[in-house]
Amino acid sequence: MPSVSIKGKDMPESPIRKLVPYAEKAIKANKTIYHLNIGQPDIKSPEIAMEAVANHNLEILAYTRSEGSLEYREKIAKYYQKNNIPVEANDIIVTTGGSEALLFAMGSIADTGDEIIIPEPFYANYNGFATASGVKIVPVISKIEDNFALPPISEFEKLITPKTKAILICNPGNPTGYLYSKEEIQTLAKIVKKHDLFLVSDEVYREFTYDGSKHYSILEEESMAENGIIIDSVSKRYSMCGARIGCLVSKNKEVISTALKFAQARLSPPTFAQIASEAALETPQSYFDEVITEYQDRRNTLVDALKEIPGVKVGEPKGAFYCIVELPVKDSDRFAQWLLEDFDDNGETVMVAPAAGFYSTPGVGTNQVRIAYVLKKESLLRAVEILKLALQKYKD
Repeated sequence: MPSVSIKGKDMPESPIRKLVPYAEKAIKANKTIYHLNIGQPDIKSPEIAMEAVANHNLEILAYTRSEGSLEYREKIAKYYQKNNIPVEANDIIVTTGGSEALLFAMGSIADTGDEIIIPEPFYANYNGFATASGVKIVPVISKIEDNFALPPISEFEKLITPKTKAILICNPGNPTGYLYSKEEIQTLAKIVKKHDLFLVSDEVYREFTYDGSKHYSILEEESMAENGIIIDSVSKRYSMCGARIGCLVSKNKEVISTALKFAQARLSPPTFAQIASEAALETPQSYFDEVITEYQDRRNTLVDALKEIPGVKVGEPKGAFYCIVELPVKDSDRFAQWLLEDFDDNGETVMVAPAAGFYSTPGVGTNQVRIAYVLKKESLLRAVEILKLALQKYKD
């Protein structure tokens, strides 16, 4: 009997999606589920984007250029320039979501067996992208006790080897909500320049910053022209997860020309989704002002409520719309499954994402979950109430 690849066997399951079969059974059992497990915003996508697709005048749904349409890339460049990121259309490759941009980046800068240093916990799919690319993740652990602050620079430097190709950060962070300061970005820039590495920054949550804080991009640093790579996406910014449009951005011409070969191999990004994404760039600032106010209120509501549960620790997010929560349980995977299979309060339960999958260090994060605050405040309060009741009843 033929067998699948070792790489395939090593591909990790998504900690976010692997519980879906249990959720489906719970729904069939007439349970209502509060979904705290996935970063699918409930905010409406901009009308201007939806109308652009509905009112198109295309007669042939044709390929676009492998790097994305010139018109769209020119408008993306203007968006970046407004955010103090000096790039042009030729510095951008449009991808099928930020996920493909990450795969293109890893494929362009690392060979099989090479290493990328990532502060953990990190976006769970980095594990999968690394496995698919034959890349080894070398983690730098950040801790909930320090609100997931960047570890000391010495922790990074002692991990750098001849096989190290890059440092990868998510800013603001999924799953922690950590927002890197300008000073931290400048410190990372010095490290990668000193050791001739790339600094890859996943900036898909750029707009989602709170308490008056501002996002600082790696490409705002002039010294990062040859070392910096941005990963971006329309998914969260415009609540357009289903569009599957992202981009890879770099002023390093060799990186762009290499990534373009990967883009050519998959032909082109989807046409309708580019039309919607191009139109979304005209979204007024008032849209974001309302969204940020709403998410900041949701964050405050969620964090304050979680702090009232005995034995629970929570990291305070400064950006994105996630937080890591430490629970008084031994195994959050088992707990999350139990919530769906065996527990409800008046026919209602919650779905969370076990956090061990957001680490690459074995045994770390096993008593943590990631919570996405993408529900209305009333639903968040009810979800926390259910979680509190569940923890009172659960036995490890």
